[in-house]
Amino acid sequence: MNRTARLYALVEELRAAAPRPLTVAALAARFEISTRTVQRDLQALMETGVPVRTTSGRGGGWSISPEMTLPPIRFTAEEASALTAALAAVGAATPYAGAARAAAQKLAAAMTGSASTAARELAARIVARPTRTDSVIRTAVERALTDNVALRLSYTDAAGRETDRVVEPAGLLTAEGRWYLIAWCRTRRAGRGFRLDRITAATPTDEQARPHDLTDLLLGSTATDAVRPTALASLAPQSAQAFGVPGLERGGGA
Repeated sequence: MNRTARLYALVEELRAAAPRPLTVAALAARFEISTRTVQRDLQALMETGVPVRTTSGRGGGWSISPEMTLPPIRFTAEEASALTAALAAVGAATPYAGAARAAAQKLAAAMTGSASTAARELAARIVARPTRTDSVIRTAVERALTDNVALRLSYTDAAGRETDRVVEPAGLLTAEGRWYLIAWCRTRRAGRGFRLDRITAATPTDEQARPHDLTDLLLGSTATDAVRPTALASLAPQSAQAFGVPGLERGGGA
């Protein structure tokens, strides 16, 4: 068994025993490897974000939270290639890019057989041009969206005008390879779209943002007809709206 397959098997072994912990010695015997190798593998899992933990003392050992992991998923070669292509499109300026990299590591550890081969072969044939971005700004936008707090930002619009404002994030729009923050602008008292690569500074505040309907915020803009991306249909509630159409310069700081 190669290391990738073994890491996946370790996770499933811990899931099957949860919440009961398993000792390193028991895991070593189960996979016929040394205790040192088990320790190294478990440490690698922790570093990639897998929710494994260790407890000391009598009855202690390694365990995993079953509700924080997925059951076994078998990808076809085509599905693995699709995931590889999707992950390749995640640039440094893409929201949650760091989490996407961690997810890619977990997928790589989970895939075996033809799916793993297809993913690795395609990954070796994809290149991307570097994107200049500020990870601090991206992280600030992510936090504002996740915590639903107002965001103080500095923005340069298409005409080169610079403004400072406080906005209440409502969602994200992706169009022609660019990402926009859709928000209620307190300065303009209207919905606006801000290209992430034009935000020059961003700081989450301690103020809770009011709820805003994405459809309402986009009324009157060139993205009024935006629709939820097909690939996300099974993830989002039927009442939710996600967007993926070109053009939103009405909101570009106006």
